[in-house]
This record gives sequence, C-alpha cells and structure tokens, in this order.
Amino acid sequence: MPEQKTALVTGATSGIGRAIATHLGKAGLDVVVHGRDSVRGAETVDAITAAGGKARFVAADLTDTADVQRLAREVGDVDVLVNNGGFSAFSPSADLDVDTFDSLFAANVRAPFLLVAAFAPGMAARGQGSIINIGSMAGELGLPGGAAYGGTKGALSSMTRAWAAEFSPQNVRVNLVAPGPVYTAGTDADFIKQLGTTTALDRGADPEEIAEVVGFLASPKASYVTGAILAADGGRTAI
Repeated sequence: MPEQKTALVTGATSGIGRAIATHLGKAGLDVVVHGRDSVRGAETVDAITAAGGKARFVAADLTDTADVQRLAREVGDVDVLVNNGGFSAFSPSADLDVDTFDSLFAANVRAPFLLVAAFAPGMAARGQGSIINIGSMAGELGLPGGAAYGGTKGALSSMTRAWAAEFSPQNVRVNLVAPGPVYTAGTDADFIKQLGTTTALDRGADPEEIAEVVGFLASPKASYVTGAILAADGGRTAI
C-alpha cells in the first residue's frame, strides 16, 4: 500500500483555505491545517476527519519570521505545500499606513518564501513534490486601492516562476492559482457580487471551485504542469 502523502495548507481554518484542506483530505492526503485560531482549527480538523480524512492543526503567525520557521520545523516533511495564508487590505495609497503595508508583505510574500525555502529542498531530494501558491487577480491586473495587496500577489506570481525554474528539474512542480472574487465568511458579499459582474461569467466563486483547481495541481493528473499562473477568476483577466 503506497505511503500516505502529507499536505500543509496555510490559512486553512476558513474560506478558500478550509475548502482546500477539506478537498485534499477527501483526496486521501494527511492534511496539516495551519491557522492562528485553535478553535477554528479544531473545527476544520473535525470536518476533515468526519469525512474520512486525516488531519492535525498547527498554529503560527505568518507575520512573525521565527514563528514561520518554527511551523516548518514542527510540521516536518511534506509532499504538498499550499501557500494560501495571508490577508488583503484595499486602500487609497496615500491612506495606507506603513504597518499594514509591512504586514501585507510579511504574511503574503515573506512567509511563502520562508516555507518554500524550508520544504522545497526536501521535496527535491526525494524527487517529487507540488507547491501551490494562492495568488489573486489583483496581482495580475490593476485595481483601485490595490497597489499594496496586488503588489504582494504580483510578487508571489514572480516567485512562483522562479521556484519552478529552480525546483522543477528535481520533479517539484510549482504553480499559482489566481482566484477572482470569492464568497467567503468575513468578506463583503455586496462587494464580491459587484466584482463578480466584471467577470465573463458574471458572478463570484464559491471556495470549493478554487479548491478543485488546487486539488488538480496537487495530484498526479497535473504531472506536466509547472510554472503556471492559473486564473480561476471567471474570465476577469481575459477580457
């Protein structure tokens, strides 16, 4: 019987991250659920195990370098890394405070960099692995008030291509999924609905629709896909 593969999903206690963690658990992966809230973490683990999967929760603050490094040590080797954790902040550039700017880049750029640096060499040594970064359509086009947040996601797209060049020769695939507007708890539903009208499909997405794309990239079905920026945005960046 083949050994069960392990996936770490950051920011997995709600929204897109929880949908991804649940999807990967149903696909048979041993899921490490990351977040900051232990209650929501336990709920996510329970949802995965109730569906027949295997999961555990590890807490960490992605804006804290030492905590990210501790997360990597505590998790150990993984076969799939999903860099989903982070946050968004939209604001006129003149009104965005520097602390928010720095926190955006710490969580959305530095943390994924540290985690790839921690996990990808082991994947390369074993000759297999899949890294999926969760970007945003905000990183692929210009949105008013999105200079800082879009800048973090644009940086993640660039790092994805560089990591693909660095690690793909050792059969470690690195890709990015760039969602469009997604309905999640805590988001302004009216704002998502309005953004949805700018897409070719004229709607926002459910988190499970993004999870399906991530599940494909994590699986052997995507064995020849690396360095790709996959738009899951209802056609927004195509029109």
